[in-house]
Amino acid sequence: MKITSILPLAALSTAFVLPEQQVFSQLAVESHRSADSAFDQLPSKEQVVDKIEHSIEKLGHKFDKVVKCSKHALDSAIDYAAETGSEASERVHQQGFRAASWIDSHFGSSDHHHHNEPNQTIYQLISTSKYTTKLAAAINEYPDLAVLLNGTIANYTIFAPIDSAFDKIPDKAPKPSKEFLKKILLYHVSPEYYPAAKVLVTHTVPTALTVDTVGIGPQRVSTNIGLKGLTVNFYARIIAIDIFGTNGVIHGIDSLLVPPPNAIDIIQALPGEFSTFELGLTKTGLLPTMNDTTAHIGGTAFVPSNFAFQKLGPKINGFLFSSYGQKYLKALLEYHVVVNQTLYSDAYYAVDSVEDQDIPKGTFQIDLPTLLEDKSLSVNVARYGRLIIIRINGFSQVTIEDGIAADGVIQVVSDVLIPPKRIDRMEQHYQGEELTVEDLKERLEPMLENLEL
Repeated sequence: MKITSILPLAALSTAFVLPEQQVFSQLAVESHRSADSAFDQLPSKEQVVDKIEHSIEKLGHKFDKVVKCSKHALDSAIDYAAETGSEASERVHQQGFRAASWIDSHFGSSDHHHHNEPNQTIYQLISTSKYTTKLAAAINEYPDLAVLLNGTIANYTIFAPIDSAFDKIPDKAPKPSKEFLKKILLYHVSPEYYPAAKVLVTHTVPTALTVDTVGIGPQRVSTNIGLKGLTVNFYARIIAIDIFGTNGVIHGIDSLLVPPPNAIDIIQALPGEFSTFELGLTKTGLLPTMNDTTAHIGGTAFVPSNFAFQKLGPKINGFLFSSYGQKYLKALLEYHVVVNQTLYSDAYYAVDSVEDQDIPKGTFQIDLPTLLEDKSLSVNVARYGRLIIIRINGFSQVTIEDGIAADGVIQVVSDVLIPPKRIDRMEQHYQGEELTVEDLKERLEPMLENLEL
């Protein structure tokens, strides 16, 4: 069967990667407390361990009935996952449940030790499995990709969609180009080694797909633990783990991964969460600026939810969205947009860097220049295993990390970001105190001189 008849996916390129409404409905609202430093409010390592232990225990019911050991044949692993109706394995559960050792030793490790040394490459495992016949047919359309997955240049990771994942493609979906189909396949492959233990403590994984719009690094996928269990890009469930080959590892997934749309397309697709932010971008003319990938390479959008705008109160919102307040609204929104620097929760791309950078375990601080002239965001990242806390200007917290986009990343923030004001030549950051229209104008007016509407 030709690949063009198995993968008619072009129409789905903006649908699958979007975070679900269910995820966004769980936005956590941070209490309005001031702090001298963003790290003052971070939990101790012991508190983190306790929290992870509690979370993993709650997830334990889903993990208890799955694969007793990591099998080294793709069919066996998927057979067992199908029988149990679960999407993890006891191995994942065991490694996650021992939270203290997980944090201390598993993070960033590349554990190549597993039972029964494999004797097939990941390409051979996929080609001979009864559950990945459609994926194998797709790969075989591209000899260079088959050679890559059959070679030993690197230890690869592949998130392998099983045959039923292809059945989700609508019958009437138009056939995409062969070039786009190859991008889809590359988006399932990572040139780095990510066994299940490492996936559990990782928020994003680099793929073999390189795109000009995201910067110096490769396009990434996100990994998530939620109501569906362990997923990739919020929707593709991992149903089998740690199928080891001689040149890497396979994780079975139940849906195809499609390269993501631009950040603006994601924002527009979720009006229930971001319609206020989108309206502001439209009224101020910033929407086409953000969507113009010829003007920037990669970027980070710190996007407040509709509820974050509601927290400002009706008077401030009424002022900002009035004709008189439009220039203030533009300055405020520019303060949320970073161009040419893409900050994921565990990786950082800068257009002027030679290579992408992993965010280290522990604490990490960076100042990101925004579209608002001479104004930067102070971003603090605290990373303990899978638990990551990101604070902006010591107050606002990222509540949903890593909305992967074609041209960067979306980080959803708990509050509208308010620029600092100068007091005695010192900048004083907003810490959640009650804000009036006059207070907001005072903070924004110094930045309005060179602002064009």
